[in-house]
Parts: sequence; C-alpha cells; structure tokens
Amino acid sequence: MKLLRVGPKGQERPAILDTEGRIRDLSGKIADIAGDVLTPQGLSTLRALDTGTLPLVEGDPRIGACVGGIGKFICIGLNYADHAAETGAEIPKEPIIFNKWTSAVIGPNDDVEIPRGSVKTDWEVELGVVIGQGGRYIDEAQALDHVAGYCVINDVSEREYQLERGGSWDKGKGCDTFGPIGPWLVTPDEVPNPGKLALWLEVDDKRYQNGSTETMIFSVPQIISYLSRFMSLQPGDVISTGTPPGVGLGQKPPVYLRAGQTMRLGIEGLGEQTQKTIQA
Repeated sequence: MKLLRVGPKGQERPAILDTEGRIRDLSGKIADIAGDVLTPQGLSTLRALDTGTLPLVEGDPRIGACVGGIGKFICIGLNYADHAAETGAEIPKEPIIFNKWTSAVIGPNDDVEIPRGSVKTDWEVELGVVIGQGGRYIDEAQALDHVAGYCVINDVSEREYQLERGGSWDKGKGCDTFGPIGPWLVTPDEVPNPGKLALWLEVDDKRYQNGSTETMIFSVPQIISYLSRFMSLQPGDVISTGTPPGVGLGQKPPVYLRAGQTMRLGIEGLGEQTQKTIQA
C-alpha cells in the first residue's frame, strides 16, 4: 500500500493510492495516518478495504507529510561509509543519534526556508522508516516486524549551526521546514529489501547525490534494535537513516543552498519530492 495525507497545512486528511495511482480519500474510514492505524492490526484493516469504493480526491491537492502525529523524529548520522569518507569523518563504531524537532516536518513539495543568517544550508536525501509496532529492547531478527513503512526524507541541515556553534548537531538539524517527509508511506510488502534501494538528489537539475542504501554502515534492523535500547519506540515514530555521499558540505569547494533554488530527490519505489528554497 501507498498511504498519504492531502490537504492544506494542519488540515490534511488520510488517503491511499489505488491500483491505477489515483488518490482515494480514507477520511471516512480513519482519522489520520497515525498512531494505531500504523500497527500491524491497523494496516491489516486498511489492506482489506476495496479502494475502488473510496471517494476519489479530485484535482491536484497539496500532499502533506505521509505520517501525522509524529512523536519522535530520530536521525542517524554518518551512516554511509562513502559519505563519512567525503566529510573526513571516522566510520562510527555505533550509530550516531540526533533529533529533528517535529516542528520541522513539512510536506514533500512544500517550500524549504533558508534560516535568517544562514550561509551553509545543505541537503541530504535519506530513507525514512516509520514505526508501526512499538517496543523496547527489540531483537534485531524481529526488527523489521516493527516497521509500518518506508518513505523519502530530505534531512535539510545548516552546517554552521550543526558543527561550528557549539553543542549538539540538533541545532542545525531541526529548523522549521527542515524535515520534508513523503510523498507516500510505502508498506513493507512493497519494499522487500530496504538495504538495496537507489536514492538520489538534484539541485537546479544538477545531480549531487546518486547512491544506494547498500553502503549503509548500520542496516535498518540494526538501527531499530539499537535505538530501542535507549528509548521505547512507538507507532508513528520516524527514523531517518542517513545519507549517501554528494552533500553540499562534501563538494570541493563546498556548495550550499540559497533562496530561489529547486531540490528534487527520490528513492527507488518510494516516490519523489520537489522543494523550492525561500528566505525565512
């Protein structure tokens, strides 16, 4: 299944793509793509629906983030060996964890704001993992059973705030609009191997990132199991799993975003995003 949320900001309603790629309204069946809807039982109920009987969503609606009511937005840093190399960083011995604030979440095609005073705003295409079955101390062998689905995330980052202003990475990661998510939440039956997906990103039609989740240092099951040692994972939590090489920071010389540019990014089988950059 490909689940999504459509409508104005703050008024998104749940929807599903039918077999012909048309958007069907789910608001008569569920309140949102969130919480218990994302559990195995909730997804099973949706899977049993005859999508052809659901109302069509007409026109070209805005697409919101594919998950509502996100509790935690957890990110993994330097999780691709080739990306670590381009930044000059050592290969992590354990996953590097940081957070994006949920106020950063926007739809996949919404504008991204360059923060006031920013000179080093950067891009990062990443595989997103949405938790369906919550838990603590999750065994790696069962970790994928806890996944509701996968999605595209742009981990927009301000490198000066992240690396040069003291404190944790969070300062440069959670600015408003720095978390485009979607367009769809794709359930695991359509993603047989999250460790073998092509992902890419372009700025103004120039391709900077062109990688594969095959070069991840820590796999999706490893990440879920690891995180669950330090926190309970709950339905609707979002995990952004790291980025391949080609970020602006890694260019020689570095290249950063400015207002008036266009980012396009996507992951094999999970859809594409397009964002315009504007000044905050």
